[in-house]
Amino acid sequence: MSKRAIKLTLKERKRFLSIVTKGVNKVAVTRRAHILLKSDEGKTDREISELLYVSQDTVRNTQVRFCQEGLEAALYDKPHPPCDAALNAHQEAICWRWRIVDPPVRHERWTMGLLAQHLTLDTRKATIG
Repeated sequence: MSKRAIKLTLKERKRFLSIVTKGVNKVAVTRRAHILLKSDEGKTDREISELLYVSQDTVRNTQVRFCQEGLEAALYDKPHPPCDAALNAHQEAICWRWRIVDPPVRHERWTMGLLAQHLTLDTRKATIG
């Protein structure tokens, strides 16, 4: 048996069928359940990718996770580490200050690009001055 041969138990098959027939799961979870069901039916990676409109890499990755880490790991993403704040406290204060100031000449409103540009300039001034 290859390391990606998928043979579902009756219990696993029922669970996957439940996932794909009820509209309460995330799309990624439903897609992975479909991949594993089609794999169990003996479909090739290429057939599955064409049926489900996913890449063959997605099919392989789902199969490998199922074989190596089990059902839960194959269906659900691992929690992602929290992101660091995009702005420090000083930069955030600058943005709040600009919020009440009129935008630069020739601009109707502040955009993310304008804020980023002015934030970079203001931060440089603070470190230089």
